[in-house]
Amino acid sequence: MTARDRLIVGLDVPNLQEAEKVVSTLGEDILFYKIGYQLAFAGGLEFARDLAADGKKIFLDMKLLDIDNTVASGVENIIKMGMSMLTLHAYPKAMRAAVAAAKGSDLCLLGVTVLTSMDEQDLIAAGYEYDPHTLVLRRAEQALLAGMGGIVCSAEESAAVRKIIGPDMALVTPGIRPAGSDKGDQKRVMTPAEAIKAGSSHLVVARPIVKAADPKEAARAILAEMDAAL
Repeated sequence: MTARDRLIVGLDVPNLQEAEKVVSTLGEDILFYKIGYQLAFAGGLEFARDLAADGKKIFLDMKLLDIDNTVASGVENIIKMGMSMLTLHAYPKAMRAAVAAAKGSDLCLLGVTVLTSMDEQDLIAAGYEYDPHTLVLRRAEQALLAGMGGIVCSAEESAAVRKIIGPDMALVTPGIRPAGSDKGDQKRVMTPAEAIKAGSSHLVVARPIVKAADPKEAARAILAEMDAAL
């Protein structure tokens, strides 16, 4: 895969008008987009269908977690939308239900391990007994056993996770920040080059591109840094 196949631009914008502007500005430089809650609840799901129909790849970041039947039913309809990637929280039962529902399709199911905005104190407050690194590795093992297509984790854990899941599963890392950029609310971050060298297969970048003064130039700089690291 080239850097263009690996870079996922997060359309973390409040409305369709801004999303359409980002996609138009970036043009053919960007193939892959992520659509999460913010845009999904502002008409983003239909926009995702349209982008997929136009040949773009879409990472639908819904972080599903529910009873098995509800997860499976959701996955079945998401497949019909033409999505390329879908997230769900890496709970074993939910993952097994999603894998069974996605069998025979091209949808890559991604298990979300620990959000990159969370550190050890956040996990303790949520009732977990594990530090982020330990919990990420445990959930990576469970995702592998469930037959998932990939993992979402911080680039800080990429190298350790890659050893567990092997070379074939996707390893998607948010919290990517080019050198010198603002970390925002992220706590576990890496530069694009560092993440690629650590074993990440796909990088999710939102604010450093969509909020840049020149989004196209920002995207091209990140693509160049990724290409140099590959």
